Amino acid sequence: MINMKEQLQARLQNEFNYLHTHPEISWQEVNTTKYIAELLRNEGLKPIEFSNMTGLYVDIGQGEPKVGFRTDMDALWQEIDGQFQANHSCGHDGHMTMAIGVVLLLKEMKLPGAVRIIFQPAEEKASGAKAMLEQGVIDPLIYLFGSHVRPLVELADGHHAPALYHGAAKLITGTITGIEAHGARPEQGINAIEVAAALVDAIKRIWISPTESASIKMTQIQGGGTSTNIIPGTATFSIDARAQTNETMKKLTTGFNNAVDAVSLLYGATIKTTVSAYIVAAQVDKDAHEIMRQAIINTVGATNCAPAIVTPGGEDFHFYTFTRPKLKTTMLGLGCAVSPGLHHPQMTFNHEQLPVGAQIITKAIQLAYQQIEGSEQA
Repeated sequence: MINMKEQLQARLQNEFNYLHTHPEISWQEVNTTKYIAELLRNEGLKPIEFSNMTGLYVDIGQGEPKVGFRTDMDALWQEIDGQFQANHSCGHDGHMTMAIGVVLLLKEMKLPGAVRIIFQPAEEKASGAKAMLEQGVIDPLIYLFGSHVRPLVELADGHHAPALYHGAAKLITGTITGIEAHGARPEQGINAIEVAAALVDAIKRIWISPTESASIKMTQIQGGGTSTNIIPGTATFSIDARAQTNETMKKLTTGFNNAVDAVSLLYGATIKTTVSAYIVAAQVDKDAHEIMRQAIINTVGATNCAPAIVTPGGEDFHFYTFTRPKLKTTMLGLGCAVSPGLHHPQMTFNHEQLPVGAQIITKAIQLAYQQIEGSEQA
């Protein structure tokens, strides 16, 4: 039985080394999927893969699973030393390593029911969770836990948080169609760049209560050709919208749509927009939060249990609860001295916290089953 921290640490460090040095970007995690599937089979388990996508899951124990743990798998595409390449700078290699640790711990235990461990692709594209939902992977679950390594500036090394309140993010692209004209005859045209400038001003006038965290800004604009004496008739733009809650994002979206309509009417231009990416905000379940808090305390003590973390970053894990509102979820914030920061090409963290994270998640799974059994007996 794996019951010594040193033994688990050594095994997980080996697994991390492989995963870290074999990164694959979103929807291309082919070899990562094969590696994990083979590892699970070598542990006597029966992983389930998909014919039309990367990723996999495995059930440990008997019966239908009611509790699960999800890890992401994909790397980022980044420039490192002058060359673009896949790079694990968001900690997904560490998350997979933790999931392997959870598997190793659970398979040595007598469980009251089955546990589903989910290896999800394409978190960085905000499409992996949706794909897993479409595959029905979450359907039998009552509880689902996740985890994410945290920056040192946010959470001290060895301190862990029972919930991560990620914000919502919406990326919008748009096309402005005006009328091209000679620079000497502006009255004959509709200047698409001026329309875009008016939209920049309009979105800054969207009113959101100061008690609600939100921002919206134009991050790209392209218009006009190589000639400087032609009034441009077309332009394209990109918008980045952020909100701490899904309710605030709805208000921000309504305000943006109103701004588009007003500017379009004022200038007589056509503005068409498309949502290119959307990540929902966290909806943390109070029971799952309390279970994770107790799991942290039981594993590392109350002094190392930090409060829940509110972060403006996004995470597609929260699509699970957004789509299945009755699903009880929370994410463990693993304090492991991430530095300089997430998505930095030279990101590093304290690998010694990975087996600790695996132990916390394993304890949370046990406590979740105790909660389920208590509810069924009540």
